Order: sequence, then C-alpha cells, then structure tokens
Amino acid sequence: MNEAKLRDFAALVLKWSPKINLVSKSDQDHIWERHVQDSLRLLPYIPPNTERAIDLGSGAGFPGLVLCIATSIPFELVESDARKAAFLMEAARLTGAPAKIHNCRIESAPVKPAPLITARALAPLEKLLGLAAPLLTPGGFCLFPKGRGVETELTLAAPLWHTHIERLSAPGWGESCVLKVSQIRHAGAA
Repeated sequence: MNEAKLRDFAALVLKWSPKINLVSKSDQDHIWERHVQDSLRLLPYIPPNTERAIDLGSGAGFPGLVLCIATSIPFELVESDARKAAFLMEAARLTGAPAKIHNCRIESAPVKPAPLITARALAPLEKLLGLAAPLLTPGGFCLFPKGRGVETELTLAAPLWHTHIERLSAPGWGESCVLKVSQIRHAGAA
C-alpha cells in the first residue's frame, strides 16, 4: 500500500472540495479517518489475484480510487457528474493509479463485467443490486459498505433479489458493516 500517494490523493480531495463539494465541510478535518481508512477497510476482502474492478458512482473516489491506489488493481470508475469525473481523472493522473474514468450513467457505462464491484453511499441495496448484476462476472462479488440502515435495506431487497450475502464487520466499526454480495439474480428471473 502506498500511503504517500493516498495522502496526496486526500490533499487533492481537500483542494477540489470547496469548488465541487467532494466531501462535506464538516468531514474535511477528518478525511483520512472517515473516507480513506473507511475505504481501506475493504482491502482484506479483495483477493490478491483480482485482475480488475468496477466502482459505481465513484464521486470523490471513495472507495474505488483509494483501492486502486492502494492495490494497483485496475479500476473502472463510473461517475455521471462531469465535474467529479474531471476530478477523478486528475487524481488518477497525479497518483499514477491504473484507473479509467467513465463520465456517464452506470446503466450506459461502456465496461465489460468484472470480478469485483464496489460502491459506497450510492443507493439502497435493492437498487445497487440492479446496477451491479449486469456488470458482475460469474463467480465475482460486490463489496458494499453500509451503515446503521443495513437491516432495512436487506429486508427491502430480499423479495426482489436472490443473492448470497455475507455481512463483514470488525471491532471499531460500530453499526457499520461491509456486505459481500455474490450470486445476484433477480427474483423474477428463471
């Protein structure tokens, strides 16, 4: 893991944030703990031989660009906001991260399915599953950080989707967890 490049990335987020609202003003003093380290908690669940990954709704690059910088796994970052996509392009260039940025809606992203999909604070689980399912390779999985509303999200997604879900947590995470989701199939599919 290249902490120097991650620190450079965090500084870039702070530099651009007043112009395009990458992180809230109240989070700016805690960017390392609340955003970078929160993204890095996905690291133990990513197999070392992962060839490529897709991050949906990348925003300021959490977790996709952080994981790309930390692992050198090629990530395709999908972000519909042109200003945020421009930031991601500049951040990837300055950190040397092997990331490709797609400035478009997820549904129209020109990406091939990948074995790993990530998304953070993008949408409720029932919607996330619909966005991720067509982009996930057979045998692949998604890592979705979730907060205190995870039980409600699981309940609402259950009648719509057949999945295998593992809830990953660790001491110090409080009410938050990471959902490792695989075998995604719409409940109406044969």
